[in-house]
Amino acid sequence: MLDAYTRVVSQADARGDYVSSSQLDALDKVVADGLKRIDAVNRITGSASAIVANAARALFAEQPQLIAPGGNAYTNRRMAACLRDMEIILRYVTYATFTGDASVLNDRCLNGLRETYVALGVPGGSVAAGVQKMKDAAIAIANDRNNITQGDCSSLMSEIAGYFDQAAAAVG
Repeated sequence: MLDAYTRVVSQADARGDYVSSSQLDALDKVVADGLKRIDAVNRITGSASAIVANAARALFAEQPQLIAPGGNAYTNRRMAACLRDMEIILRYVTYATFTGDASVLNDRCLNGLRETYVALGVPGGSVAAGVQKMKDAAIAIANDRNNITQGDCSSLMSEIAGYFDQAAAAVG
């Protein structure tokens, strides 16, 4: 995982160039948006248990066959594994949000996850639906305007939504 600065310097070094003014402007924007990122990550992290539990509850209400006998989330062990996986995906989305870089999400969480789920017989579409439910809840919490750094957060919310969409696509 590279932070934004290391990535820019590494790319410039590989080309044998100086860091360009457009790259410096992009890094300046990362710094300016830093407090918004921290606020968003703190809010999502502080509500992680509720986000996961509510997303799972909504998923199982829509797809009750998952928790019925023979379903993929039937038995406490399987339910715990499902909730654990949802929590891990949410945690890596917060890492990507904090760094402004999806590589940690892709490399350490999503890489090979679909293949693992296929091998275990886990319905990827159901996992993707659960991720979308977490996305909706996390965006609502992160975009709440009370007691956070004020400013336009639309691009950050779009970025966060993109991380969830990547996760849903990776498992679905």
